[in-house]
Amino acid sequence: MPFPTRLLLEGEQIALDLRPHWWFFVGPVAAGIPVLALVIAVGTQAEGDVQTAGWWLSAAVALAWAVWLVGRLLRWTTTHFVVTSDRLIHRSGVFAKHGRDIPLERVNDIASSQTFFERMIGAGDLLIESAGERGQQKFTDISRPDHVQQEIYRQMESNANRTAAAGFHAAGSPGRQSVPEQIAALAQLRDQGVISNAEFEAKKADLLSRM
Repeated sequence: MPFPTRLLLEGEQIALDLRPHWWFFVGPVAAGIPVLALVIAVGTQAEGDVQTAGWWLSAAVALAWAVWLVGRLLRWTTTHFVVTSDRLIHRSGVFAKHGRDIPLERVNDIASSQTFFERMIGAGDLLIESAGERGQQKFTDISRPDHVQQEIYRQMESNANRTAAAGFHAAGSPGRQSVPEQIAALAQLRDQGVISNAEFEAKKADLLSRM
């Protein structure tokens, strides 16, 4: 199921909602091969009491394997790595829930790592450095980590532009900056593409009229 929208902030939009890469299942899937071989061997080679004991043993092994597989599936369905317009969200846990939120404005650096094999299957890890107590945080089994890294950078830029635009609309308050300082700040926003040239000229004329 997708990440619950009720957990989003007002106006927050989801850019990516990811579950762990299918490599997450490699352990139980690989273990299923010898389990299947054991069941076949017991059914075709053992006889009498040996066969009965073998069936009980193989049944116990198969049950343990099934529990492992189902548990891994439940963990997969309840694990989300979400990139939104405002933050990075990681949620995991079937019964006990664990969560981490990183506001985009606190992200200092993002590094992705992939082994040669992980590059072939499209999996990898993300190491995110943020301002705060936790510092560096590692997120594993990420699908296409390079693509996710670029999307985070895009959302960070959009978030910074929205913040700058909000500051621009509030810049008319007297006493915060001198008129030349406000015009310089507006010019920087125009050069960054946050505001249009027409908006810049209109606000500039308004500021000059107050001098």
